[in-house]
Amino acid sequence: MIRWLNLLAIAALVGSAAYAYSIKYETARYSAEIVKMQHAIQREKDAIGMLKADYAWLSRPGRVQQLADRHLDLQNFSIDQIAKPGDLPDRAPRVDAIGRKLEALGLTDITTPRDERAGPARSSTPVTPR
Repeated sequence: MIRWLNLLAIAALVGSAAYAYSIKYETARYSAEIVKMQHAIQREKDAIGMLKADYAWLSRPGRVQQLADRHLDLQNFSIDQIAKPGDLPDRAPRVDAIGRKLEALGLTDITTPRDERAGPARSSTPVTPR
């Protein structure tokens, strides 16, 4: 009986040692992956920085002005091109076109938003369930 307990204790000791080593190597593998990911993130940040610098270089106002002068046929700006707020047209009324079409087909009995001058938006045909 004591031999079986000794063998069982030795097996448990060897099993726990193997489990501890497997955890150790798995942890080392994960930390190597983390370092690789941190380097990849840093490379991407560097690439983003380079792209921002390229964009800033290409979108300089002087360069854009030279390109506009060379490739676009623009006229000089005059003061009579400025519009006053009173010169702008009124905003169009908000209309629910899909709801109006459904009402015209008699598929709904719900009112839709429409211009106050147009009157009520109720349908005269009742809704029948299918």
